[in-house]
Amino acid sequence: MSKPKSPLKAAFAATRAGFVSAVVFSFFINMLAFVGPLYMMQVYDRVITSRNETTLLFLTLIAGFLLLVYAVLERCRSALLVRLGALFDERARDGVFNLSVRGSLLAPAGGHAQSIRDLDTVREFGTGSGLISLCDTPWVPIFIAGCFILHPWFGYIATAGGLIIFGLALGNELTTRGHLKTASNNSVAANSWVQATFRNAESLRAMGMMGALRKRWTEKHDDLLLWQAKASDRAGIFLAATKFTRAFLQIAILGTGALLTIEGQVSAGAMIAASIMMGRALSPVETVVGQWKNVINARAARDRLFKLFSSMPPEPERMLLPPPSGAITLENVIAAPPQQRVPTIRGISLAVKPGQVLAVVGPSGAGKSTLARVLCGVWPTLSGSVRFDGSELSHWDSEQLGSNLGYLPQDIELFDGTIAENIARFQEIDEEQVIAAARLAGVYEMIQALPEGFNTRIGDRGASLSGGQRQRVGLARAMYGMPAVTILDEPNSNLDAEGEMALLKAIEQMKQAGRTVILITHKPNILNAVDLIAIIANGQLQSFGEREQILPRLLGSQVRRIAQPGQGKEAVTQQQPQPQPQQRNITRETAAQ
Repeated sequence: MSKPKSPLKAAFAATRAGFVSAVVFSFFINMLAFVGPLYMMQVYDRVITSRNETTLLFLTLIAGFLLLVYAVLERCRSALLVRLGALFDERARDGVFNLSVRGSLLAPAGGHAQSIRDLDTVREFGTGSGLISLCDTPWVPIFIAGCFILHPWFGYIATAGGLIIFGLALGNELTTRGHLKTASNNSVAANSWVQATFRNAESLRAMGMMGALRKRWTEKHDDLLLWQAKASDRAGIFLAATKFTRAFLQIAILGTGALLTIEGQVSAGAMIAASIMMGRALSPVETVVGQWKNVINARAARDRLFKLFSSMPPEPERMLLPPPSGAITLENVIAAPPQQRVPTIRGISLAVKPGQVLAVVGPSGAGKSTLARVLCGVWPTLSGSVRFDGSELSHWDSEQLGSNLGYLPQDIELFDGTIAENIARFQEIDEEQVIAAARLAGVYEMIQALPEGFNTRIGDRGASLSGGQRQRVGLARAMYGMPAVTILDEPNSNLDAEGEMALLKAIEQMKQAGRTVILITHKPNILNAVDLIAIIANGQLQSFGEREQILPRLLGSQVRRIAQPGQGKEAVTQQQPQPQPQQRNITRETAAQ
């Protein structure tokens, strides 16, 4: 299978012909820019001397018509660039979005959301005055040549002015490049920090962390402002020097023209024409100097986008496989969190048949959540294989497999929208399946009790719901469409007794429907609903088998030595009565396995 083309390169390729057309428009636009100088020469050198009003009228009509064509071409070029920007965005945005999400999974602190803003920066530059000035810049030598034709001194002044302004632009680039790059990096860091801060606003407010975190953000923000101020100060010097040079050159060429007119070497019309052509020659250079910050930002944004695509090539297109039945096989799986090489699970091997319910238990930090993320394909394995229906996880199209998986993470991730949209995973809403998932998760009555029922907007991260409500809505989302495999990470951590009963009923219904369910839990009272139990400790599989085999070992009697009062040595070992399973937490027992 051939390697897919980068969406970013494909976007540039799709718009290349359009930008060539914009350059062609620029050719005719700049040709028509000679209308003004030629008109002035005819008026000063022919009309004024001949006092022929008819000639003036026709010259004015012709010039007006050509300037109208000039305006139409300018409008067409501008409209073309706007549409090219939209086409570029359309071709690149899906790839940038997908890679940003993948990058956030593989490097959570990488600030990959900046890539979306970088795409906007590149698009806006391609539709703005900065790119138009770059299209006009190649015509600078032509206008200077026109000045030479009128008189060499006009050409010398225009050339000197062009070189001075170009030197100022180059100096602006060399002296501000490092500052602007540092400011851009600091901006990315500050934005990432403040987004993370806002996501945890409740803890920030409740534990009096606002002042400390505001201070940390202020430090990052002040660094950004400092480097931007340094760059702006230097750029301001060059911009002021450019404006002075531009104004002085106009005076210089008019003064030189007046002297040459007095000496009879040129006409008054040539003097005015030379002034107009020099202004036209220097205008794009001056604009580029003024827009140089945008040029630098657009170039930096483009480089970051190319770096993103080169560091994480787009996922290749996968052939669609038959929908999974729910059979899962893990073979010697070793995995670690993103950007870490120390494994949190090591050598995990197990198999689950369709319709079975597997409970994964173990102490905190044992690697249970890592296993859940590996099964979902969220985190890649360092080695080993994860197979669904015998096919490697990497062989599945991620969208196809994801539509057949249900996942409830520990941190419930709901999105700004209605409850129905969240349950339907923001796809086209199938009302029957939404209601079925809500009933299956035991959340239908709770949703109907809300002001607008399924149409209730829950805000970012489900802010308007309680922890238990978010968990139950997340459970309904995981069970939407009765997926072949459902992975539940601590699904009853925020549930009351009624919610746990609804969860057990849902698991039983999923099992009866032949769906595979994987539970990660600390609570033993839910183990009666499972078929298989896997005990994980220190990232390794300690025990795996049928519930009837593993559960007695997991909830077996404790044996400990009790020192008798007044004795300095251990007494005989005594067996202690055990509490009922629903009253115990299995974390300590699991750690001891």
